[in-house]
Amino acid sequence: MIQVQTEAARHPRPAKRPPVPTSPPAAHPLADDIRPGQSLELLKELHILTREGKLNQDSRRKLKQVYHLYQFIEKLLLELAGTAPSVGAAADITLADHGAGKSYLGFVVYDLFFKQRTSGHIYGIETRPELVQKSRELAARLGFERMSFLNLTVAQSAQSALLPERIDVVTALHACDTATDDAIAFGLQKQARFMVLVPCCQAEVARVLNQHKALSLSRTPLSELWRHPLHTREIGSQITNVLRCLYLEACGYQVTVTELVGWEHSMKNELILARYTGKPKRAAQQRLRALLAEFGLDALLTTRFSALADPGDLAEVPWADV
Repeated sequence: MIQVQTEAARHPRPAKRPPVPTSPPAAHPLADDIRPGQSLELLKELHILTREGKLNQDSRRKLKQVYHLYQFIEKLLLELAGTAPSVGAAADITLADHGAGKSYLGFVVYDLFFKQRTSGHIYGIETRPELVQKSRELAARLGFERMSFLNLTVAQSAQSALLPERIDVVTALHACDTATDDAIAFGLQKQARFMVLVPCCQAEVARVLNQHKALSLSRTPLSELWRHPLHTREIGSQITNVLRCLYLEACGYQVTVTELVGWEHSMKNELILARYTGKPKRAAQQRLRALLAEFGLDALLTTRFSALADPGDLAEVPWADV
């Protein structure tokens, strides 16, 4: 019997070799720390990254705080823009950053949000002229044309012709002592849709509590909460932020209070988010007045809570139709 070999049998194909496994591309060493789309050159200019592109522990903590705050701000900006998070034209959003310092927050917000859009403007407000000048120079080098830096106090900025009549978002990251109150007053005057506040070094209420300590000790057992100097400082800080939240609610804002980052990163960690609803709460006004009377802080009504200074009904809010 004759066997006929096929072509395949005469020239057998070599067995296929199993594919050589390939390693996935190595992740960028800063992938876990830097947000996608973030300019590394900007972070170097801000001295968050070293010139070699490295991140030390102190800068990592600072960047974490800024990014965490940006997460909250980004949601508000997208809501104002009325669009999905995509490149393109957006509403002409205005943001004022009070106590801007070196403008870490303003530059990061511009780089991650405003830079990809054709409109919108950030105003950095800072009292130290050398920091204002450095921020202006950096914005010019980076081509961040819709950033302005103003050498003003927070209180002065409310009357300055260098800012528009309306500001959509007001931020104050670690604005010391009464600068946070000034930022709130600025936001009310500028009819802000949102306020994002991280208070710092609240000392004014503590000073008032200390001045009237002897009288308070004889008047109410509650004064034991601030009899010792350390407690005076802590309870003063707590009362200050409670009063601020009530004030915002009385002026027509919905208020949320949360942590900015873990306490291991910063002791000044309270984040106050205020969203304008156009529905002032009379109960908040009444509670604010009651707390001022209870703690002997009535003098603050005309200085820090002037929108409620009229003993009559809650002052009308002029932009209730916004």
